[in-house]
Amino acid sequence: MILANAFCLFFFLGEEFYEASPYEPVTARLSDIFRLASIFSGTGADPAVSAKSNHCLDAAKACNLNDNCKKLRSSYISICNRQISPTERCNRRKCHKALRQFFDRVPGEYTYRMLFCSCQDQACAERRRQTILPSCSYEDKEKPNCLDLRSLCRTDHLCRSRLADFHANCRASYQTLTSCPTDNYQACLGSYAGMIGFDITPNYVDSSPTGIVVSPWCSCRGSGNLEEECEKFLRDFTENPCLRNAIQAFGNGTDVSLSPKNPSFQATQAPRVEKTPSLPDDLSDSTSLGTRVITTCTSVQEQGLRTNNSKELSMCFTELTTNIIPGRNKVIKPNSGPCRARPSAALTAVSFLMLKLAL
Repeated sequence: MILANAFCLFFFLGEEFYEASPYEPVTARLSDIFRLASIFSGTGADPAVSAKSNHCLDAAKACNLNDNCKKLRSSYISICNRQISPTERCNRRKCHKALRQFFDRVPGEYTYRMLFCSCQDQACAERRRQTILPSCSYEDKEKPNCLDLRSLCRTDHLCRSRLADFHANCRASYQTLTSCPTDNYQACLGSYAGMIGFDITPNYVDSSPTGIVVSPWCSCRGSGNLEEECEKFLRDFTENPCLRNAIQAFGNGTDVSLSPKNPSFQATQAPRVEKTPSLPDDLSDSTSLGTRVITTCTSVQEQGLRTNNSKELSMCFTELTTNIIPGRNKVIKPNSGPCRARPSAALTAVSFLMLKLAL
C-alpha cells in the first residue's frame, strides 16, 4: 500500500509538464493589428521624433477614445486601486475578475497596444509595467514557489486551460524562424494576455525599456529535489525567445514574414565575351597557346582558302575560349571532333600544291 501511494505521488509530480491546450489552434495572424502598431509606434518615421514618443501613453489615449475600452479600463483601475483596510491594499479576487473582463471583451488593437507597446525610455517602460496595476494583481508580500503557484493554478479549470494554452503557443521552438510554434506571434501574444487575471498572472519584472523579461510572481526557493523542474517552468517566461520576439515584433509593428526555405535567385545573363579574354592567374599575355591558335587561323585565311570561312573562325574562337577560361566542366580537346580535321586537311593540300608548282 505504501509503495502504491509512493508511485502515485511520483506520477503526480512528474506527469505532463506541458499539458495539451483545450482551445482550437489559432491560424489567423495579427497583420492588421501589427500594421496599426507600426503606425502608432512611428516605424518608418523620423527616428528623432519616434524616440521622444511615449507609445504606451499613446495607447492609453487611444483606449479612452473607444467607449468599451474606456469603460472596462476605468472599471479595473478603480477596483484594483481600492484599498480594503490598512493591512489589505485591495481585493485581489475582484481585481483579477475585472482584468479578465477587460482583456476578454476589448479588441486586441487596444489591449495589445497597452500591454506590448515599444519603449525608448524608463518612463514609458514603467507605464507599460503598470498597465495591469501590479501592486494588486501581481505583487505580494512574499514570492511563493513557482511549482506551488502552478499547482494552485491547475486546481482552477480556467486557469489551468490558459496555462496549457500558453505553453502550447509560446513554448520555444528551435526549428522555426521565430522560435515560436508554427511561427505564429498572434497565438503566443493571445495566450500570454489570457493568463492575466489569474493567480499565475505574468508581468514585466522591471522598467527596462529594451531588456524585455516577464515572469509570474514566484521563485524557485524551497523546491528541493524539484528545483530543476521549477527552473524549467520559470525559464518558459523569463528566457523565452518566442515570447520575447513576439512582444518586440508587435511593439515595432513588424509581423513575421516567412521566406521560402529555398530562396529563388534571379537568373544572371551570360558574361559578354571580350575581344581579348582575361587569362587565368597562371597564364601570361604571351602564352604560346593563345598565339598558336590565332596564328593558325590567320595562316589558313592567308592561303586563299575562303571556303567554310565562317566555320574556321567559329572553330578558332571556340578553341580560344575553351582552352583559356578556367573552371569549365566541359573542355573541347584540341585534337577531337571532325571540325579539327578540316584545317589539317587544308594545310596538307596547300603544301602539296606549292611543292608541285615549285617542281
